[in-house]
Amino acid sequence: PPVMLVELFFQAACVTLVLPGGQGRVYPARKKPASFAVERRRVGPHVCFSGLGGGCCPGWMLAPGSGQCTLPLCSFGCGSGFCIAPNLCSCPDGEQGITCPEPPGTCGEYGCDLSCNHGGCQEVARVCPLGFSMAETANGVRCTDIDECLSAACEGLCVNTEGGFVCECGPGMQLSADRHSCQDTDECLATPCQHRCKNSIGSYRCSCRPGYHLHGNRHSCV
Repeated sequence: PPVMLVELFFQAACVTLVLPGGQGRVYPARKKPASFAVERRRVGPHVCFSGLGGGCCPGWMLAPGSGQCTLPLCSFGCGSGFCIAPNLCSCPDGEQGITCPEPPGTCGEYGCDLSCNHGGCQEVARVCPLGFSMAETANGVRCTDIDECLSAACEGLCVNTEGGFVCECGPGMQLSADRHSCQDTDECLATPCQHRCKNSIGSYRCSCRPGYHLHGNRHSCV
């Protein structure tokens, strides 16, 4: 009957549609898009996709040799180190961070001064005069006086001076040749007494010959 022929034709058409690789396909099917994982493996790591296409993920850039997104970016720079991951530096001292401290220049921690003579000019390390130390202040690097009296070995009194120190001795004492120790001053060499003088440590005492007595000024004889 005509109805049965129509049903058989419809079934045959359905079989043709679902048979894989069949030549009787009614319409051409679109190519199934590859999954994200397959596409990621195909173009390399650190690739991000958007509606505009694929590109390197933030923090990565194309490596010149391979053309893949394998070169990390460090926004702050790594100074004397090198970039090992996005905003992660490996520094020469073994530390890791978003950046590395710059190594001290050839002139040391406090920079250079220009030294000029008849042979030309050259950069030399910035140093402080003897007796001064270099210190960082709110106004920059300054040379400050060293208080040598904190460590000086004066036998008497230590007096700090700009760039050095001096030792002083008490009354009746004088500074020795080593400029540190004190020795007694023989006041009798200056003949302070009218008759007789007896030196003592740090002082002296006057006396008179027989028949005289010491004046109230302790120096003259009456």
